[in-house]
Amino acid sequence: MTITLWHNPRCSTSRKALKMLEEAGAEVTIRKYLEDAPSEEEIRAVLGMLGVEPIGIVRTKEKLFRELGLKRDAEGEALIRAMAAHPRLIERPIAIRGGDARLGRPPEQVLELV
Repeated sequence: MTITLWHNPRCSTSRKALKMLEEAGAEVTIRKYLEDAPSEEEIRAVLGMLGVEPIGIVRTKEKLFRELGLKRDAEGEALIRAMAAHPRLIERPIAIRGGDARLGRPPEQVLELV
């Protein structure tokens, strides 16, 4: 089964995760999520697969997080809307296979899907 990787080629952690998956022989479909932003529904689905609250995949140190007036204790739906509208806020990489997903922090975690 193919692994879809929400990938930012400018991110060294994302590049490392991709390389690890390829070296493990995984078939990988790359989704450059900054260009092809996931919808609110897709974000909710991934959160369910990861078993985390929205804050668990938000880049809280991103300048945009503060500029939008977001806080760590913001309502989950507000964070989901913000990530869909501003995909820069989504932590990367995220690997998805079937009904399972892993956040690549550290990047070795994506190998659990191989």
